[in-house]
Amino acid sequence: MPQTLNVPFIADLDFLNTDAIFNRLESTGVRHSIGELNWKEQYPYHPLTTFTIAHSARYIYVNFFVRCNYLRAVNYENNSPVYEDSCVMFYVQPFDSQDYSRFEFNCIGTVKAVRQFGSGDSEIFTDEEIASISLLPSCGRRPFREIEGLFTWDILVAVPLKLIGAEYNGCPLKLKGNFFKCASGTSQPHFLSWSPVKSKKPDFLRPESFGDIILE
Repeated sequence: MPQTLNVPFIADLDFLNTDAIFNRLESTGVRHSIGELNWKEQYPYHPLTTFTIAHSARYIYVNFFVRCNYLRAVNYENNSPVYEDSCVMFYVQPFDSQDYSRFEFNCIGTVKAVRQFGSGDSEIFTDEEIASISLLPSCGRRPFREIEGLFTWDILVAVPLKLIGAEYNGCPLKLKGNFFKCASGTSQPHFLSWSPVKSKKPDFLRPESFGDIILE
């Protein structure tokens, strides 16, 4: 069954420094697990993954946290295949639209951003549009090949509402979407989601699996 996520409004988030944003998200935001192991027989690896979320009048703020055994960040250019690396994702759709936006981030903050249309067509976001997304990765920005060990990492992202075709006017705003964790090119490939995905093999392009996301 799809999930429901109530996202609290924090009016001053856009005016805080980074440390204050982290603290405010921890104290006032809501935390959820990306823990659905949809294809556990083929891909049983389950790295601990959570996200903490809130919104302002202009942005959705998400802080992803991951604990894993393999870390990879080969891709460093916009719209490269970051899903091969240690990667988290946020897919979001205006409630009354058939189109949705895909935001994918590897652990060094490389972004793949795509508009997915109800027709089945898609287009990538421009570099200028991607630059409007604020993000802070704990792993720094330099690419690296896979390393093995015990790692924790996080990435804080702020996605403009206008980038997804939504506007907040002070009343609850209903969206749909899902959150994912994957790393298809690592020694332990995995495909986790927040809201369950029903397909025979890994396939995140399933808007019917999106949960309700309500900006309060």
